[in-house]
Amino acid sequence: MVGIPSRHRSLFLLTGVVLLQVLLLAVQIKRDSQGRLIRVWTVSAVSPVERSGAWGIGKIRDAWRHYFALSDTARANEGLRRENGQLKLEIMQLQSKSAEADRLAALLNFKQTQAKVPMVAARVIGSSADANSAVIYLDQGLRGGIRKNMGVITPEGVVGKVIESFRDTSQVLLLTDRDSGVGAMIAGTRIQSPVGGTGEPFLNMKYVGNDDEVSVGSRVVTSGMDRIFPKDLPVGVITQVKPGGQYKQIRVRPSANIEKLEEVIVLLTTDPLALKPETPPTAATAPSASGQPVSRLTNTKPAEKHP
Repeated sequence: MVGIPSRHRSLFLLTGVVLLQVLLLAVQIKRDSQGRLIRVWTVSAVSPVERSGAWGIGKIRDAWRHYFALSDTARANEGLRRENGQLKLEIMQLQSKSAEADRLAALLNFKQTQAKVPMVAARVIGSSADANSAVIYLDQGLRGGIRKNMGVITPEGVVGKVIESFRDTSQVLLLTDRDSGVGAMIAGTRIQSPVGGTGEPFLNMKYVGNDDEVSVGSRVVTSGMDRIFPKDLPVGVITQVKPGGQYKQIRVRPSANIEKLEEVIVLLTTDPLALKPETPPTAATAPSASGQPVSRLTNTKPAEKHP
């Protein structure tokens, strides 16, 4: 190992003695409010390092906290979205139940006002999968007194007829089916002519001569000649009249909302119903929540029967 020259050894010794004296003086010397000088120097030397460390730790702590805060916010938002979806579903269910209550109230009111006419209320439980056949299925059948060729209606008008009846279900051919039809007449002029389905939402009134007076907006009712429906039940309203080769081309909009059936009434007889003359809408005939009037066929006094 290389030795330190004697002249340099004395210089190092002197320097060490001077530094020791300075440190001793710093320990002994006090400043007014900052303590001993050595402490001031120490604090001054360490403070920048402490500030840098504190700044870095603070940044890391804030980032960590924000990460967890964002995670909690995301979970809270997800919970709120699920709750909002559940509330929307509950609102839709309540609206559906309200509409169903209106429809059932209309059926009950109709049955009460037609107490002398035997009928059965039934719920629609299915429809035909065949696009060319307008058929629905009911939850009442032979045990409920339903037989083939009985008329099916709603408080708004004619729906169709029973084509098959089983123990607890029955099959109904809707008025809009191509093979369906009903004996009908124009209420005002009493011109009689059958009305048949077209496979579309509208019906056709057949065999009305070009010389017969027919106007748009005229009501079409049952004639009773088909021995299925009582006389004067609403069938529909004429929406279009065109001259044809031998007969007029007449389109009829059904009175019953056939495309949105949920509950219907099966008539167990062809006895006449107590009908109420058409009047302008009032509080008693205001539309229900389902958008259809609930008292078109109602009356407080049954029609008198004649032998």
